[in-house]
Amino acid sequence: MRILITGAAGMVGRKLIARLAKDGALRGRKITALDLHDIVPPQAPVLAGVDVSIHTGDLSAPGATATLVASRPDVIFHLAGIVSGEAEANFDLGYRVNLDGTRALFDAVRLAAFAPRLVFTSSIAVFGAPFPDVIPDEFHPTPLTSYGTQKQMSEALLADYTRRGFFDGVGIRLPTICVRPGKPNKAASSFFSGIIREPLSGQEAILPVPRSVLHTHASPRSAVKFLFHAAQIDGDAVGPRRNLTMPGVAVTVGEQIEALERIAGAEVVKRIREQPDETVWAIVKGWPTRFEARRGRELGFAAENSFDEIIRAHIEDELGGKIV
Repeated sequence: MRILITGAAGMVGRKLIARLAKDGALRGRKITALDLHDIVPPQAPVLAGVDVSIHTGDLSAPGATATLVASRPDVIFHLAGIVSGEAEANFDLGYRVNLDGTRALFDAVRLAAFAPRLVFTSSIAVFGAPFPDVIPDEFHPTPLTSYGTQKQMSEALLADYTRRGFFDGVGIRLPTICVRPGKPNKAASSFFSGIIREPLSGQEAILPVPRSVLHTHASPRSAVKFLFHAAQIDGDAVGPRRNLTMPGVAVTVGEQIEALERIAGAEVVKRIREQPDETVWAIVKGWPTRFEARRGRELGFAAENSFDEIIRAHIEDELGGKIV
């Protein structure tokens, strides 16, 4: 079993690699080779008997993707991309990385003619307001950001390339992954993690939007589980609608803060400072809120049942079970 991961240096990529290293197998087959790609060098895991290759560069550069798929991987996890805030701020970069890079990878697989399972991380940003109280699977994608548009276009490509038999694709629309470890990134959604992560580590956090904002979340643990399940699920069971909305926990920002207080106490919550940011708010107010995710659940995808669980997972996985 040979596996290619793009975006391997990112948070989800690193956690996926750790899980693959722990399990040593995927789809019932022993992992024999890992190809890890990103714009910066990913950290190679130490795996006995596994050939680990590190690749760096821009997926949209001429010939880059052909080199990556020359080894004909059995499974490709396409995680590479730039985040929502950066894609909105830099129009050309967003389209080059998120759309052109994806199309280049898909076409390289087509031209190499080997039809792997390809798992693509899409986003709930493909949906745009106005929304019903609960967004059904049949709700029409109408993105209101460049990032969401880039993801929607890539979803359409994935469905068409799968229909033509060039690869066996599964797109998973991730909710906001929270609580993300490490430093804040340029995603407009970064504050969702920041208002939990920083206070738990003894630092101040900025809340740029109203507490009434409702959003759907899943933990990094769930994100990796989504990827594993997408790599192994029966393609016939998925059917022609290859892009699936993942389940998650829908809570308001205020409910996030209430969960933090239940788990860590009022003094930790006092480290959150409310400071409105119109640029962030202009993006966030057009985002979807609560999802039915019926097809995803029926196909075996699962996430946490409460935001308390998401916070506890972060404390266990990133803080050694301790709160500062």
